[in-house]
Amino acid sequence: MNITTSETINAVRVVTLNRPNALNAFNQDLFDALCEDFLEAAEDNSVKVLVLTGAGRAFSAGADLKARAAGEKANPKHGLEGMLEAIIHFPKPFIIAANGLGVGIGCTLLGLADMTFVSESSRFRAPFSALGITAEGSSTYTFSRLVGHQQASWILLSSEWISAQDCVSAGLALKVYPDENFLGEVMTHATILARLPLASLIQTKELMMAPHRDAMLTSVRAENSALDNLRGAPANQEAMSAFMEKRDPDFSKL
Repeated sequence: MNITTSETINAVRVVTLNRPNALNAFNQDLFDALCEDFLEAAEDNSVKVLVLTGAGRAFSAGADLKARAAGEKANPKHGLEGMLEAIIHFPKPFIIAANGLGVGIGCTLLGLADMTFVSESSRFRAPFSALGITAEGSSTYTFSRLVGHQQASWILLSSEWISAQDCVSAGLALKVYPDENFLGEVMTHATILARLPLASLIQTKELMMAPHRDAMLTSVRAENSALDNLRGAPANQEAMSAFMEKRDPDFSKL
């Protein structure tokens, strides 16, 4: 089974994270596969817009902590950093259709989209403090820019859940739609964009991204370095043990 699937509908490339039994958690293979999806769509002139969503009841439950604890391969082709760089450099409109649970990278990815739509039942959590680590996905830059310093600080530091409506109110998402026909509602927006000239879409996005791209890439590298420093430290070891033993009630809900 492919861990991502894709189809192009009227110049809209729909990419689906396809590990529903793992709540679309990211292991190294999924980082690599999604990176390739973005790189391929960037070069495909038949694609004007990319929509990212998840299979099943989750958008993404974040990093696959069980795979990490089991010692998955250490030398991926692209990895987290390569995937994030491909998204930041993606020249065309990028829409997230967050169809359910979004945790960790499943939450911080919202800050990288040009537009995010969330389903009514979706909820999000940036659990980094609870895991004894730090935020990733350029969120230490993008969240402050999108929602302001205080809101970003609460979301990234507290490890508390936020609702779909909270995301819209804060500025992390554009609209909430009912779960029923959620992707259809998102596709209505994507199709409007896809009817427009590709050169215009690319140029306008470039003008909007140019003042921020270097800062986003810098934050990705700094965050990844900080993650490397904090992983395996006592707080992280205790949190990982709690997760594996389901002693953290928030993680046991995943």
